This record gives sequence, C-alpha cells and structure tokens, in this order.
Amino acid sequence: MNDRQNRVSLVLGSGGARGYAHIGVIRAINEHGLQICNIAGTSMGAVVGGIYAAGHLDTYTEWASRLEKKDVVKLLDLSFTWKSIFKGERIFEVLKELIGDRRIEELDRGFVAVATALEEQREVWLNKGPLFQAIRASSAVPGVFAPVELEGRVLVDGGLVNPIPIAPTLNDTTDLTIAVNLNALEEPKRMVTKSRRPREEQDDSYRERIKQFLSEHVMPDGEQEEEANVSDILSKSIDVMQGAIARMKLATYAPDKVINIPRHACSFFEFDRAEEMADLGYEATRRALNDLSL
Repeated sequence: MNDRQNRVSLVLGSGGARGYAHIGVIRAINEHGLQICNIAGTSMGAVVGGIYAAGHLDTYTEWASRLEKKDVVKLLDLSFTWKSIFKGERIFEVLKELIGDRRIEELDRGFVAVATALEEQREVWLNKGPLFQAIRASSAVPGVFAPVELEGRVLVDGGLVNPIPIAPTLNDTTDLTIAVNLNALEEPKRMVTKSRRPREEQDDSYRERIKQFLSEHVMPDGEQEEEANVSDILSKSIDVMQGAIARMKLATYAPDKVINIPRHACSFFEFDRAEEMADLGYEATRRALNDLSL
C-alpha cells in the first residue's frame, strides 16, 4: 500500500461505555496498514482517541479490561453540590497517574476534543492545552459529572451537540475519513467475547450497584423506589438524543467509511465491559475495511 494512500482521519463518537469499542477499531485500522494521522473525538471518543494520540492506548486498555463493577463504583466521587451527582475528578486523576498528562499541541498526531459550551449553546473544539483537561470537558455528562470551566466558558459533554464530530476533520490533508458511530440502530449480532469474568446475574448489574450507591449516599429514605429506573431513563434518553443527531451529521458530512456499533450492544453506564466492547469494535472494523480499496 502506498504511503500516500493510507493516511486516515479518525472520528470517534460518543456513547458512554460503548466507547470502549474504539479500542478495537484503532487496533483493526492499524492492522489493516492504515496510518491514523488525525483524531476528532467526543466524550468517550475523546478519552480513547486522546490516550491513543498520546501513545498509551495499550496501558489504558489493560487497565480498563481489569475493571469490575465494584472498581467502577469506587471511581465515582460524590460532588455534594447541585451541579452534578459526581465530581468526575477521581477517574481522571487515576488516568493521569497511570499514563501521565501531555499538551495536545505536543502530540504526535493531530487531536481535537469536542465539548459543548453551555452559555453559547454550541460546540467547542479543544485542540491545545492539557490533554486531560480537554478530555474531561468533552466527557462531562450534564447532571452526572461536574462541568469544566475553561477560559470563561462552562463546558460539558460534546455529545450534546455533536456525538460524531466529523466537521473538525474536513480540512485534514488525509486520504480518507473513518467515523465510528456508537448509536447505530441495528440489533447487535451475537458476539464472541474473550472476557475472563463470567457475566453476573441481572440483580448484580452495574445499574443495581449504582442505585444501591445512590440510595446509601444520596437519596433520602423513602425515595429509593422512585429512583429505581432513573439510570435506565437517563441512559436511553442520551442514546435517543445522540442517535438522532449522529444520523443527521452522517447524512450531512458523509465520511468515507462508517463503523457502526449498535446502541443496544451495552448500556451507556456499563463501564465494566471494556474487553467485550473492544472485541466488538475490532470485528466491526475488520468487516467494514474488507472492501476498502486504496
């Protein structure tokens, strides 16, 4: 394959825990002989894309694959404010200790994290400054994680306005653009998982752990039953909103290749499923690239 024909701009979309699929997507693209030169990411797409651009995806993948439900809950730091349920700081401190922080402009690849400016009601492209500050802003799910204040702006999750950020790549001098849509409507195909841990029973699911956590630390007595379906409602609401916007963005910008990850593959908050989602992303990308001729 000619070096002048394999330069890729990679667009990594938002979708909560389904964003672990980006790990497998990147692995399959590299195995196909393509060179990822520029990355635009929103929310979990910014997390995985930024860490890859910094050269530490293997370290992150190993760490994420070991997470169990109890470990995920321990990473949640209550905010005790009206801004959000969790601060969202603890997990990023752990990641910075694990792989270190970098400035975006010093990375070997072009990288843009997309966030939403609340007061201006528009998307913001973060392509300079501390990497984890940009990632943190891009993934601050409103009401769940505290917003980030940066240069006079209040920034939250970029998926609110752009869950599949193709626009930041339009001026790239690459050969093709590959976008990953984590909100596809297809029913998930049967997945072969290499997970080392057996799936636990439904009553021990991550959602149950979170509800238990909230009932013990946040919810007043008597409100636990009303809270029982809040995480499901929030997760499905985010999926509906981001799915609709993603379809509009794909129709408007039409990237060269779209990797579709079904939104039913896992729920927004199931962050203990890194290995399974990475395998799904890898297989979906291999299928999508089979007919790619360069």
